[in-house]
Amino acid sequence: EKKELILEFDFAGKILAEEEEEEEEEALVVSLKDITERKILEKETLKVQKLESTGILAGGIAHDFNNILTIILGNITLAKMYAKPEDKVYDKLGKAENACMRAKDLTQRLLIFSKGGAPVMETASIVNLIKESANFALTGSNVACKFSTPDDLWQVEIDKGQINQVINNLVINADQAMPEGGTLSIIAENVKIGKDNTLLLKPGKYVKITVEDQGIGIPEKHLNKIFDPYFTTKTIGSGLGLATTYSIIKNHGGLITVDSELGVGSKFFVYLPASLKKAIERGKEGEKLLTGKGRILIMDDDELLREVAGDIIKQLGYKTEFAKDGNEAIDLYKNAMDSNKTFDVVIMDLTIPGGMGGKVAVKELLKIDPNAKAIVSSGYSNDPIMSEFEKYGFVGVVAKPYKIEEMGKVLHKVVMESGK
Repeated sequence: EKKELILEFDFAGKILAEEEEEEEEEALVVSLKDITERKILEKETLKVQKLESTGILAGGIAHDFNNILTIILGNITLAKMYAKPEDKVYDKLGKAENACMRAKDLTQRLLIFSKGGAPVMETASIVNLIKESANFALTGSNVACKFSTPDDLWQVEIDKGQINQVINNLVINADQAMPEGGTLSIIAENVKIGKDNTLLLKPGKYVKITVEDQGIGIPEKHLNKIFDPYFTTKTIGSGLGLATTYSIIKNHGGLITVDSELGVGSKFFVYLPASLKKAIERGKEGEKLLTGKGRILIMDDDELLREVAGDIIKQLGYKTEFAKDGNEAIDLYKNAMDSNKTFDVVIMDLTIPGGMGGKVAVKELLKIDPNAKAIVSSGYSNDPIMSEFEKYGFVGVVAKPYKIEEMGKVLHKVVMESGK
């Protein structure tokens, strides 16, 4: 009797022919092994490898683009200095300058995507970040957003880029849950977590962010899976948004939870540890240029970057010399010491393709002069060295692209501290 056998899984196997001695008949022995899980693992590994490759590519593009932006922004800044505020060309240059800063924000998003590992922290208020991220994510959407943030909201120690990504992911998720439109509520509040809390958080002060939508809701059977990588019930998307969000919040020492009801909507709760540190002050538009005097050595492999950086620094009142890599910078510094014309500051690019970059060069520099002052500058603005520069021997940092005001402020601080 013939029977049909349908195998609905991936399998590996072998078929052997055996002859029965007594009955003088042949039989087939079929051995099968279910390899469905192995196939799934292989597919997931391939996805991860593709994401890593794409991340590396995105990081490289962002770095190169930031270098190009530095040249463009630098020349616009210099051109503005030759125009009068009442001139039309001054206004046009100002708009071009603002466009460059918007482009910088886009490259920052690429750097966020490319980045792995620990967040690069800074103390900051989260209010503006929440509003800007949410409004950006809802561009062109039929969903309205309401914000509730107290004036005395505690500051948090965060990687701004990564938390921006968290807000984006949660808002986009809410937007997709309300295809017919609706209202999204984002509430930020101060909360104190005690010892016996059920959230398994360390006792202390936290900023709690609630993102509440009026969407379709999440089935109860899926609630424990929504933060798993590649899990999604949607026809679009990779299923990585909430998994990435979970990872970011965990790396910040926080927690994210969810509550949902079908046909009513979902609430995501984010807890971030509050910070007692003071927020980093940013330069304001139109602030007075901080000029100074001294000899500055600029190390960068890009000739156009060296040129525009030199022009900016000269406008700030300093004298400049140039090196294309770490080895040349060390040689020039040694020669300057021998002739009693020591450089007051060395500005070092972090990465030099095929040559010595800032990370190694600053170590060599401090060997020959423990009192040397070095500033790190890079298009990889999310590199841990940029936020923890002092650990690596630097005394200042300026991320590319930068405005003349930013460079002036950093140089003035470093030169003043050296007693110049």
